[in-house]
Amino acid sequence: MTEDLPPSAARVQQALLAHGSPFRVVEMPSSTRTAPEAAAAIGCSVSQIAKSILFKGATSGKPILVIASGTNRVDEKLVAEWTGERLAKAAPDFVREATGYVIGGVPPVGFPQPIETWIDADLLQYNEVWAAAGTPFTVFSLDPRALADLTGGTIGPVSRTS
Repeated sequence: MTEDLPPSAARVQQALLAHGSPFRVVEMPSSTRTAPEAAAAIGCSVSQIAKSILFKGATSGKPILVIASGTNRVDEKLVAEWTGERLAKAAPDFVREATGYVIGGVPPVGFPQPIETWIDADLLQYNEVWAAAGTPFTVFSLDPRALADLTGGTIGPVSRTS
């Protein structure tokens, strides 16, 4: 099952299997690097893309993951109210070090260490959403209600329009 996947996508599939998840990583013929590209490749709405955006705690320096609907812009001040600290942009090297994946393929699972995670409540309006799976060409679909269990994350609004 994982032998046909690129190594980073296979790690995501292994993480899903280790969690007892039935979700399966698939490789797409075109890029899924951005939410609009992913939606076009999959044939779903952009809002059904569960994009993983990593921030850095401005004080603690710890990674903070926000899984947002593809159409929502993360309100950093709102998320900072939850985390108790301002959010800073995460440099590509920080993202790779914290997650093990490159920007454009960061999944919501499969990290070397647990990461504090916040999940966009807007994703719950769908029966199926799609998340990156380790590369800019791999994704997996899931019931968005499974995100909190898979990630240990907290569900809530991540934008003022959520």
